[in-house]
Amino acid sequence: MKQITTHESQLGYLKKIEGQVRGIQRMIDEKRYCVDILTQIHSIIGALYRVENEIFKKHTEGCVIQSFKGKSEKDKQEKINEIVELISKFRKTS
Repeated sequence: MKQITTHESQLGYLKKIEGQVRGIQRMIDEKRYCVDILTQIHSIIGALYRVENEIFKKHTEGCVIQSFKGKSEKDKQEKINEIVELISKFRKTS
């Protein structure tokens, strides 16, 4: 299926997250305090959730809406199933 939604706007955020991960590696190398490391990890997790939410939102606004504007009931049902499956995956915890 052709990708109609792009996510280049998220690359800057992902590069910042990459830098934060490298920062945690340095913190571990420097034997920094556990709570400080955990705080940074929590920040990265939050940033990843924001990127995930934005990509999910764009997918819904772009790919899913486009599918619903079409005439194919099969495509519409596939998109509904896809969204339900994603939400189910997102709700799962380790």
